[in-house]
Amino acid sequence: MARKTRKPGRTLGVFFLALAIAYGLVAVGASWKPELGLDLQGGTRITLVAEGSPSRDALNEAKSIIDQRVNGSGVTEAEVTTQGNNLIVVEIPGKNRADLVETVQRTAQLRFRLVACTESAACGAAAASTTTPTAPTAPGVAPRAPVGFGKADTTPSPTATPTGAGTPTDTATDGTTPSTSPTATGTAKPDTKSSSFDAAVDFMNNPPADWAQKFNDYTCPTNAAPIDDDPAQPLVSCSPEGEKYLMSPAIIEGRDITDASYGIPQNDVQYAVMLDFNGHGRSIFADATGTIAGTGQLFAIVMDGQVISAATASSRIATGAQITGNFTQEQAKSLSTSLKFGSLPVKFKKDTSSEVVGPTLAGDQLSAGLWAGAFGLILVMIYCLLYYRGLGIVVLSSLSFAAAWTYALVLLLSKTAGFTLTLPGIAGLIIAVGITADSFIIFFERIRDEMREGKSMRVAVETGWVRAKRTRIAASFVSLLSAAILYIFATGVVKGFGFALGLSTLIDLAVLFWFTKPLVSWFARFRFFNGGGKLSGLSPETLGTDMPVAVGGKA
Repeated sequence: MARKTRKPGRTLGVFFLALAIAYGLVAVGASWKPELGLDLQGGTRITLVAEGSPSRDALNEAKSIIDQRVNGSGVTEAEVTTQGNNLIVVEIPGKNRADLVETVQRTAQLRFRLVACTESAACGAAAASTTTPTAPTAPGVAPRAPVGFGKADTTPSPTATPTGAGTPTDTATDGTTPSTSPTATGTAKPDTKSSSFDAAVDFMNNPPADWAQKFNDYTCPTNAAPIDDDPAQPLVSCSPEGEKYLMSPAIIEGRDITDASYGIPQNDVQYAVMLDFNGHGRSIFADATGTIAGTGQLFAIVMDGQVISAATASSRIATGAQITGNFTQEQAKSLSTSLKFGSLPVKFKKDTSSEVVGPTLAGDQLSAGLWAGAFGLILVMIYCLLYYRGLGIVVLSSLSFAAAWTYALVLLLSKTAGFTLTLPGIAGLIIAVGITADSFIIFFERIRDEMREGKSMRVAVETGWVRAKRTRIAASFVSLLSAAILYIFATGVVKGFGFALGLSTLIDLAVLFWFTKPLVSWFARFRFFNGGGKLSGLSPETLGTDMPVAVGGKA
């Protein structure tokens, strides 16, 4: 035991260094004021008006997707509600959140289509064997990462192969032999009873002359504004790089995607995007990848009428899919977010209204909450000084540094994760004062119990710590579990309360382990404490024993 307490100063030094680094990062961000929520500073209200008469289920589904969009990048605590039969109202904290306003306004109809023609290749089945120079990339647009479809459990790295897609695309291998037995039309015929899918395959292999002419006459627009996208009709559109595509009617809707994520697969070195479909989507996706497997033909992902990705496939994929290619982390994250949260079941009118709204609480509510927290903190400090005397110095310093860590992390999270501080969030942080004080009481009382048995303070600190930390970890686990449940299942300000409660509980544990315990171990070296000084809080009178306090001793 003694070996663990010989250099508490080193632990304290690391603690202070970490705190200095945290405030250094805050200084780099040049923001010393946390972002406030709707209730404290107001924000922007966006009203979306649905076209037609959507069902209640469709409107609620759209509300859920929009809520995931605006709150998916952090704890912004935006509020999303439905009104009447055709309105969705979104209130976003802050008056300058143009990025989230655009996210909400984007209807993002997501669809999967088979590619019949590209600007740099022949149309139909001949596209698989005809390669022409790549179309020029639009000025100012980074080239799209070449991609390919593979199975979700793919482990080998993809290998680039030329196709007639206009840009080189990756063919993801999956450990199986690709399907390369074409039919008379040049593709492997899937076993499917879907007439719409059969029509899409026929369109891909033999696009009608009128649509081929539309494709030839089409010019890619210079802006990226959404275009009309009828899922039942073919589509001529472009990628952000300016590559033009003629595509079949939609065969999979975005709502058929149940999940999308990104990461680096095992035994690989590049990012990939993983997809999961519902039963209908999985069946169609298997048929589509089986059709284009080994042919070089493309399967496009279209959002708002714009091609965000067009991929090949090396074999039929009947389970979860994986999109591989030369993705950067940001490209993979953007694509997975678009796939996961991109498809709204409701189309909204273009005349979306937005307005600035004031705080929902009076201006003095913030100051009242802060004063309440400060007053409670002062009362706790005074009580601990009167009851624990010299040991109360540990309480004062620990609470002060816990407050310093809380403020630093709130500032950093506001800057990096979109965390906004609301009145319930402040309440969650204030509750942490009691949680932190409880940690000290458990520890100090364990030390006193050990000293009542005749142990010196240095020994009592170590033996009492072993028992106290188990109790503290168990109690903190319960608090963290409660915070996690609130954060996962709640919405709005309740979600923020759970986040603040969990954050403050973690800070309490960090301060207890890396500041309070080393500081008490360091104090145990001084005779004022280990000798049972009258004002130390560890005198025989304070301990309630007539025995003299043991001095020195080794753990």
